[in-house]
Amino acid sequence: MKKYDAIIIGSGQAGTPLARRLAGKGWKVAIIERQYTGGTCINYGCTPTKAMVASAKNAFQARRASEYGITVGTVSVNLPALIARKNKIVTDFRSSTERSLVSIANIELIYGEAFFSGPKQVTISLKEGGKTTCTAEYIFINTGGRTAVPAIEGLQNVPYLTSTTILDAVSIPAHLLIIGGSYIALEFGQMFRRYGSQVTILEHSPRFLPKEDEDIADEMKRILTEEGITIHLGVAIQKVAQDTNNTVTITIIIDGKEQIITGSTLLLAAGRVPNTDQLQLHETGVETDERGYIKVNDRLETAVPGIYALGDVKGGPAFTHISYNDYLVVFKNLVDHANISVTKRMVPYCMFTDPELGRVGMNEEEAKKSGLNFKVAKLPMAYVARGVETGETRGLMKAIVDVDTKKILGVGILGAQGGELMSLLQIAMLGDITYEQLRENIFSHPTYSESINNLFMALDNH
Repeated sequence: MKKYDAIIIGSGQAGTPLARRLAGKGWKVAIIERQYTGGTCINYGCTPTKAMVASAKNAFQARRASEYGITVGTVSVNLPALIARKNKIVTDFRSSTERSLVSIANIELIYGEAFFSGPKQVTISLKEGGKTTCTAEYIFINTGGRTAVPAIEGLQNVPYLTSTTILDAVSIPAHLLIIGGSYIALEFGQMFRRYGSQVTILEHSPRFLPKEDEDIADEMKRILTEEGITIHLGVAIQKVAQDTNNTVTITIIIDGKEQIITGSTLLLAAGRVPNTDQLQLHETGVETDERGYIKVNDRLETAVPGIYALGDVKGGPAFTHISYNDYLVVFKNLVDHANISVTKRMVPYCMFTDPELGRVGMNEEEAKKSGLNFKVAKLPMAYVARGVETGETRGLMKAIVDVDTKKILGVGILGAQGGELMSLLQIAMLGDITYEQLRENIFSHPTYSESINNLFMALDNH
């Protein structure tokens, strides 16, 4: 049995930098990867999807060329070329990650399926065949998650795509039916609509984007609907089937009435589940919740001292930047003897539709529940000079501010460069900069950033 100082299961956005940093401190580290280095982000998530979103954006803009005084011919999407571009980007990122691991002393990269075979004992079914067993005082689980497959009658007999398999679609679907209406569904829905598919989204919730304020959600729905996407809310799916012509049929109930929706292709985007079912966690005493997510404390340690869970596998916000920050929390607490809790961190996120939605801090609904004395600043993107000049006027900016302290409590920006603008305001929140300071600050003209002046000037009317 091989003994290491640390075993890391999964080479995602927490596992990989953690391995590098621990090895740099002299720890002997084994990092185990089932398939590809880089985790979901590089291989199936952020990197490939944003590459494909960029292609969809270019197709959309090309069709709008006449709005800018430009004449172009017929716009068509070359899907094989698009996929090849995406694959090259992914392969480059993945290879770079692998090189960074194998080139560092004290790291052993092992390809295979890992599972616990005893307390702090991990057995690996090696990719090249055979098994090996290792042990360490510290074990870090960074195995991520995968698409949830809902229990729907007939689904087992109908071919379907997931957010992973659709990345290598061999043709553009004539009519893409999407079960789910959250971020993955909307990004892929808009993407394939711009590629040329008819798109129908079926969402169980009676409210669109229920985690967002209604004005933000309504504007997003309007944008997607104007692009030709059909969105059904409050949907109860009864069954799915496929006929001899390969047409997918979904039987749904909306407002108590049964309807039949048909299309060519089915995409599942109704949530994700953690990759814990193959780990045999019972062998080591690590506990999970009813959905299979690993239970951790505010330092990311499991019920077993010395075993930690990082990233999506522990539940909570499933974002790459959270996974990366998890590594920082664990490393600093273990090696630098810090006392960092994950409960105190500010969690931003973006939805990479076009326009983007960037969010951080409280939204208006949360502010109302908090009992704080607050005001809301809003500015349509149509009032942003840079947006008008570039033809990017869809969406709105919104900020929640504390009336007493003048500090920013939260930001939601649906618009061009929404993620970047949100990040700029997040920095202001971290630095306790007041909205009055931002309102009177000099920003370069003409930029999207200068709209922050006007956003907070809107509060003068309150």
